[in-house]
Amino acid sequence: MNMFFLEFRDPLFGIIIFFVLVFIITFVSYWLARFKKREDHKHLDKFLKQFNTLPSQNELKVLISSGELSEKSWLLLANSYTKNGNFEKSIEIYRELLKVGDKANYRDTMFLLGKTYFKAGFLERARQIFLEILKNNPRTPQALNYLLLVYEHMQDYKSALEVLEPLEELKKDISSDSAYLNSLIILNNPELSTEDKVQELLAIYRKYNQLTYMIFEYIFRVNPKIAWENFDYSKAELLVDILWSVDKKDLNLDIIMQNSYLKELYSAKGYIKESSKSSIFEFNVLINLNPKVNATLSFEYICDNCKQVYPFSFNRCSSCHTIDTSRVELGLTKNYYKDFSEENSSFQ
Repeated sequence: MNMFFLEFRDPLFGIIIFFVLVFIITFVSYWLARFKKREDHKHLDKFLKQFNTLPSQNELKVLISSGELSEKSWLLLANSYTKNGNFEKSIEIYRELLKVGDKANYRDTMFLLGKTYFKAGFLERARQIFLEILKNNPRTPQALNYLLLVYEHMQDYKSALEVLEPLEELKKDISSDSAYLNSLIILNNPELSTEDKVQELLAIYRKYNQLTYMIFEYIFRVNPKIAWENFDYSKAELLVDILWSVDKKDLNLDIIMQNSYLKELYSAKGYIKESSKSSIFEFNVLINLNPKVNATLSFEYICDNCKQVYPFSFNRCSSCHTIDTSRVELGLTKNYYKDFSEENSSFQ
């Protein structure tokens, strides 16, 4: 009998059994882990599918009231929808939270709803929301600021100016907004002549010493002579794209010759030959470039406050809503306008 079980006492047999057990345990653990991971993914997918399509108002009310997600989680979810541009879902969540959510958060939720309406372009609804907030909480600067923006986008500049009064009472600096809104009123007044608009804009510029780009962009367009006469050399870099686009016949060479930046700018443009080099890379390249090479300056615009980059000029940043914070960045690009002009000339 002992001889029959001799192999079970062999050390090699014990080692084999040990490794077989390790393999079985590892194998079972691996597949159990995979099974659990798959089940977790199914649970997560099932949860996320609820938000692929917006539930009806009744379903949304049930979901919010059930407490499966906290009110903070719903607010975060609505905010993510807003950031992705899905304003409809965000608005529905905020509206249901106003009905069944915590009343302590009612004003904050209303403000978020108003902001979303504003971003989605529903200006009248946004106006009503902010007015409702101010009706019950008149000293709410955030609501006042957004109400001002709503009126501005609605081109109701006089109402926007009225919003500045309570902001001033709250010790907020309103000088930039006041100058900006009054300038918009002047520019959009059909009863004013071009000459009157120019003079009134210059009066605002002298009073506030702000809105250089906004005011001189208009004056250089309608009356370059007066623009040059009132031009501040120290702000030439702020207007580089405007100065670059001025026609050669509208240049004031007496003024240009007194400023090294302007001489380099128009030497790079090819209008004059007063500078052989420049400390500004883009100007230097264009000054020393073969005239036959088709190149010109390109421009992009950066908000000095929030660092958002835009391909077009702006007076109020659409991201952080600050005024007069645009900065022009230079670049080099192919001159497509020249190509277009040459193509047109070839058909004549």
